[in-house]
Amino acid sequence: MGSLPSNYYDFFELEHRLDLDLKDLEKRFYALSRQYHPDGYTLKSREEQQYALDATAILNDAYRTLRDPLPRAEYLLKENGFDIGEQGSKNVPPELLEEVFELNMAIEELRGGDDSARPALEDARNKFVGMRDQVDIELQAKFTEYDRTRDSNVLSEIRGMLNRRRYIRNLVNEVEKELTGAAA
Repeated sequence: MGSLPSNYYDFFELEHRLDLDLKDLEKRFYALSRQYHPDGYTLKSREEQQYALDATAILNDAYRTLRDPLPRAEYLLKENGFDIGEQGSKNVPPELLEEVFELNMAIEELRGGDDSARPALEDARNKFVGMRDQVDIELQAKFTEYDRTRDSNVLSEIRGMLNRRRYIRNLVNEVEKELTGAAA
């Protein structure tokens, strides 16, 4: 009973890549789940039971992180020494300044009882969803480029794109909240 790898990729015995075969990941997850299931350790020592519990906790966290491309990218960035906090989430990306200004005006109008602002908010939501989808396409291309080159400059670009995506996601959520809240 050795020590458990704390690195998610190592736990699954996977190459540290951004593009993963999700079927293979799932297969490995189920195999490891069976291997470390606490029920298989009920007659073992307390130390071995704890080992199974620890392994299961790491396994579940690792699977949750690696199966989704965005948390996977954030995890890989963190593993490579990049700070991935909510930096810049308050700083509007320059290319979104006008849209954010218009969005805030429409939100204020809607909150002030002017329901004619609703179409502008719906347009803003559609525009931001389109931007988010575009960032996802660009991220996928960068994931492939990183896996091919292992260039830390590409990781830096991915980090910036994730920050931009997070900002856009927050805008989408804000618009959704206003549209559903105003409808109530």
